[in-house]
Amino acid sequence: MEQAVMIAWGNFGAAAALCLAAIGSALGAGTAGPAAIGAWKKAYAQGKPAAFTLVTFVGAPLSQTIYGMILMGQLQKAATADPQAWPMFVAAGVFGGMAMGFSAWYQGKCGASAADALGETGQGFGNYLMVLGVVETVALFVMVFLMMLVK
Repeated sequence: MEQAVMIAWGNFGAAAALCLAAIGSALGAGTAGPAAIGAWKKAYAQGKPAAFTLVTFVGAPLSQTIYGMILMGQLQKAATADPQAWPMFVAAGVFGGMAMGFSAWYQGKCGASAADALGETGQGFGNYLMVLGVVETVALFVMVFLMMLVK
């Protein structure tokens, strides 16, 4: 296989890392968003102030897109430096992007529950944020461990 084709396949893996992580971020934010809107609606209907902090739960899944971008950059450099290893770069990009994407999606699901609970009770923000942090840790681990693999 020609070197340019091998580099192109490596770059495919790099693009997959970003795009799959971003899909998960969109799914996560799109899951948490309606819950925050519902909590705000309920607060307005009851004449209470709406908690702006609910935006935290909606925006939390977006960080996985950044992790996908960081992994993408590492994969691009690696694909150029070692084109023969393109299958590893494709696998790292696809599976790493999927893992980060699922982390973002499920972080959004947890964020939706957190928005509902905080909107209902007005309490527990720190506890809910810790749960989101635990789910996000999966994406961080995937990014770091794959970057160690593809140096």
